[in-house]
Amino acid sequence: MIHYIENESMKVGVKEYGCELTSIYSKNDSYEYLWQGDESIWYGQSPILFPIVGRLIDDKYTLNNTEYTMPKHGFARKTEWTLLSKEDDSMSFILSESEDTLKIFPYEFDLIVTYTINENTLTVNHCVVNKNDKEMYFSLGAHPGFNCKIGDRLVFDTKECLSTEKIDLVNSLRLPETYPVLNNETDIIITQDIFNEDALILHGIKSENITLIHNDNKHTVKFNLGKAPYLGIWAKPGAPYVCIEPWFGVNDSFTKKNDFSEKDAINKLDSEDIFNFTWKATFID
Repeated sequence: MIHYIENESMKVGVKEYGCELTSIYSKNDSYEYLWQGDESIWYGQSPILFPIVGRLIDDKYTLNNTEYTMPKHGFARKTEWTLLSKEDDSMSFILSESEDTLKIFPYEFDLIVTYTINENTLTVNHCVVNKNDKEMYFSLGAHPGFNCKIGDRLVFDTKECLSTEKIDLVNSLRLPETYPVLNNETDIIITQDIFNEDALILHGIKSENITLIHNDNKHTVKFNLGKAPYLGIWAKPGAPYVCIEPWFGVNDSFTKKNDFSEKDAINKLDSEDIFNFTWKATFID
């Protein structure tokens, strides 16, 4: 089922399955900002990545001497959520532990995602609640895909010196090699082959925002990264969309960790504590 919120400027749709955005529609310009999915290219639109980001070595991890199997990007994106509350301009969904999740992620949790619109801005808040009497380890990320064309550009607020981690294309794991993306520059041009080696995985970003600017200077998306330590930028090569992905977590490398608590960029949440992550996008027609 799809639920909608709207105001004079926007109409936003979210599916219960995966709590995934399915539409960000501008009433001002009759324009759909969100990639609409295509099974022959990429069926997704805006998956929520939890409780891992990316892929684990052999899709497995060890926690307290017990081995578990976890699919790429976790289970939240392929699970039915529950509508928690809804108003004209805001709606919240919740995902909690179940018999199925406890088999692969042995924690009790609530993940509450709230979508709010104010004029031409969409705010998405993710709230993770640790309901256990012990520490909980997890990763969390966003993955919205926005319509664009080859030649459009992504522009940081300030000049950046950034390199991307390389990805093994067979295993989807991080390699030790990196290569430069920006050298005291702001613009990343979306070319036909920029994603031939998978996503750009960037960290150490100084900017608070990255802005998607189309060649015709219409339908700009100013995206606030929510202080995430990692940013993934990805699309299928040559496809007419780009995903802007703030991550609190990252793919495994080929270096095997003894315990999930040692995973690169893992988050630790104390008992009964709450973790909040918010991204925001302003749509300029």
